[in-house]
Amino acid sequence: MTPNHKSPITNHKSGVSALLFDFGGTLDGPGLAWRERFFRLWREEEEVPRDRFDRAFFAADDAIEGSVPASLPFAETVGRLARGIAAGLGTTGEAVPGRVAARFSAASRESLSESAALLRRLAPSYKLAIVSNFYGNLSAVCREIGIHGLLCAEVDSAVVGCRKPGRAIFEAALAQLPAGPGESVFIGDSLERDMAGARAVGMRHVLLAGEDSDGKRSCCPEDPVIRRLDELAEMFL
Repeated sequence: MTPNHKSPITNHKSGVSALLFDFGGTLDGPGLAWRERFFRLWREEEEVPRDRFDRAFFAADDAIEGSVPASLPFAETVGRLARGIAAGLGTTGEAVPGRVAARFSAASRESLSESAALLRRLAPSYKLAIVSNFYGNLSAVCREIGIHGLLCAEVDSAVVGCRKPGRAIFEAALAQLPAGPGESVFIGDSLERDMAGARAVGMRHVLLAGEDSDGKRSCCPEDPVIRRLDELAEMFL
């Protein structure tokens, strides 16, 4: 990342009071959406066309959104999604979805542990929030991974009834903090959901592009692109 990418946020960090994060692909992964991560793991198990996999993923994702217990743990959330994908693909047995879910969960746990350490460093200086298109159990997952106490808001689309990139979910988070969009920065991995949504409400934004995404740029030239979440420490601490 070039110094020019970092300077807009760095030069104004004194005016930033709140940092808002996406969950899936940002706190729990390396800048990759769940759909992409699941696909990469699934194709190591069996051949499946991308378009067919995507249809199965979206159907499984829609089926569990808002229908899971609020207390459902992270690993079981992943397991339900994996089993739904298997059903959509016609994959028989529990072996493939079980292995995919286990590998997905293990990698996520590692990333979440690192993210929790970063949030603990940021919490004394900023109001922190998560804004996620999730399934209704985001708060329980945050408690499970040990970050609930660091957060001023946990905004779950299935709970509040609105999804990114819609303005309403971002506005709900700002109201809970409370913080204004001009003093807030959103960090996420999706141009379409995270960056576009934050821009619509007037929040500055940082794109987590991941290690394998050379050349990926944010929607706004003045906003930074980072490869790893821990680069935020250099910007904000």
